[in-house]
Order: sequence, then C-alpha cells, then structure tokens
Amino acid sequence: MADDPFLNKDNLITKSAKKSSLVFRMVVLMIVMVCGVYICSICLKQLNFQTKSRFLSIVIDKPCEPPNIEEWEVPYVHFPGPQTYSRAECRCNPVRFFAILSMQRSGSGWFETLLNSHINISSNGEIFSVKARKSNASTILDTLDKIYNLDWYSSAAKNECTAAVGLKWMLNQGLLKYHEEILEYFKRRGVSIIFLFRRNLLRRMISVLANQYDHAAKLLNGTHKSHVHSHHEAEILAGYKPFINTTLLIPNMREVEDMSTQALEYFKRTRHIVIYYEDVVKNRTKLEEIQDFLRVPRRNLESRQVKIHKGPLFKQVENWKDIEKTLKGTKYESFLYGNYRK
Repeated sequence: MADDPFLNKDNLITKSAKKSSLVFRMVVLMIVMVCGVYICSICLKQLNFQTKSRFLSIVIDKPCEPPNIEEWEVPYVHFPGPQTYSRAECRCNPVRFFAILSMQRSGSGWFETLLNSHINISSNGEIFSVKARKSNASTILDTLDKIYNLDWYSSAAKNECTAAVGLKWMLNQGLLKYHEEILEYFKRRGVSIIFLFRRNLLRRMISVLANQYDHAAKLLNGTHKSHVHSHHEAEILAGYKPFINTTLLIPNMREVEDMSTQALEYFKRTRHIVIYYEDVVKNRTKLEEIQDFLRVPRRNLESRQVKIHKGPLFKQVENWKDIEKTLKGTKYESFLYGNYRK
C-alpha cells in the first residue's frame, strides 16, 4: 500500500513544529506589546510630573510683590535670598538695608544695642574692625554682600523675619579711603545711612584716652571692656583720670570735625539721617525718628549698657585747669560746661 502523504509522520511533525513556533511568536508579541504599553504609561506619568513640578517651581519662584509703598521707597525695599538657610514663610517680608557711620567713643555701641532690642532689627556690630575685611575695596564689598544677603551670622541676627539689617562702621575703617566704591555700592543696593556723631568732642576725647588706657591696664580683673553692664564696673573704669596734652587738644578736635564733614560730603547723595549722641540721651523720641527712618514698627527700645563717664568734666581729668585755659575764648569753650545725664 502506497504511503499517504497526509499521513506521513515527518510531515505531521513539521506542521506541529510550525504551529508551536507561531504560538510562541504570538506570546512574545503579546509580552512586547504589554511591556510597551507599560513603559509608555510610565513615561507619560513622568512627563506629567515634570510639567507639574515646573509649574510648582514657577509658582514658588514667583518674585515677591513690593508692599504698598510710595514710588521713591521701592529701591530701598529688598527680598534677600540667603544661601545658608531659608527664610521660609518670611521670604516675602521686605527688608531695609542700613549702615551706622560713626567714630569711636561716640555712643555707637550703646545706640546699636538699642536698635538690636527691636524684634525686627539686626545690626551686626563693628564688622570692619577686623583688618582683613577692610584690606581693599573688593573685600569690603564682598563682606557687605554677606551682611545684606542675610548670610552674616552674629548674635544680633534675627534671620528669617528681619525687617532691617545693617552694621556699625567707623569712619577710619576703610570707609573714607574707599568712599567712591562704597558710595556706588550703597546707591546700587539701596542702603540707608545713619550718621551718629558726638557734639561734645572733649567728652569723646576723655572716653578715647580712658579706653586706650584700659586696653593696656585691663582694670576689670585682667579683662579689657569697652562697654559695661554694671554700675560697679563703670565706677572702676571711671576711676582713671587721663592727662590731656593741651598742645594737641584743639588740632585733634579739628581733625575729628574734618572727618565728620568729609563723610557727610562723600555720602550726601544717599538716603541718610544725622543724629547726635547727646540728643538721643536727652530726648528718647529721637529713637522713634530712627525707627520711622528704617520703616519698622515703633517699639520701646532698651539697652543694658551702663554709662562710664558721667558728671562734671573737671572730675574726669587730671589737668582740668590747663584744659580750661586752652579752650576758653575758642569755639570749643562750650564743651567745658556741657553736661547731661544718661
């Protein structure tokens, strides 16, 4: 009997193999399609998330709106973005920049403690007393950037919710030497200036000489203190009575006056206010003027510092008669009798 081709064993095996291969291919195709759909869905989700993230980022990074202020105030209102921390919910709280320009022993330390007793004011001290920070104009401006960007850490820093930030700067600490660069910086960054001077230059000189003496003698248990917080410590420091060289007395006062005049001339084109230590001592409403100038809410400002030299001047120096003779008949004669209490 002839073999039936349809019943041929090899043929049946071949057909069976082809059928199995086709099923395998279909299964693989289905797996590929499922994987493709899954991958596409993941990609779409990621794209959608990225779009949302960009949208949220745009919302978060939206510039803060200036408060309802007059047009001239806009350059003096800032929204710093510190690098060392986040201002969080205070990010859009406006900040004013200021600098206290003064001279040694003119009441600036006491004045600054008054400002720092305000919950919204941060004055960072005599930063440029450190030589390296005032070595050149570039170093000075870099330091100012850290202060006004709220990246300068000090005990006075209020950080997140500061409304006014600044420093105390003596005229002989690079301020006059690099006045052109500093003036341009102040104008560009919208820094307001508080000039703080002392009317009675004789009292200032006595304070300077006494402070220089204590720097070497260290009368308070071997420690030098420029400012004190107890009446006992103040009495110890006030016990030293300097001897003033009357030959240099008037030239020294003229030099101090010239420095003050020069500073006022250099920075007259800035937004500024001029106050005197004696006026603040006698009339505390001056502190309200300063708070208004800085655009912060009025508060009762306090200081723990205790005045060292007080009372009649003739009790504070060794050679009073010589000083009196030197200043009588000059424009500085009034310094002999000017007195006030703190």
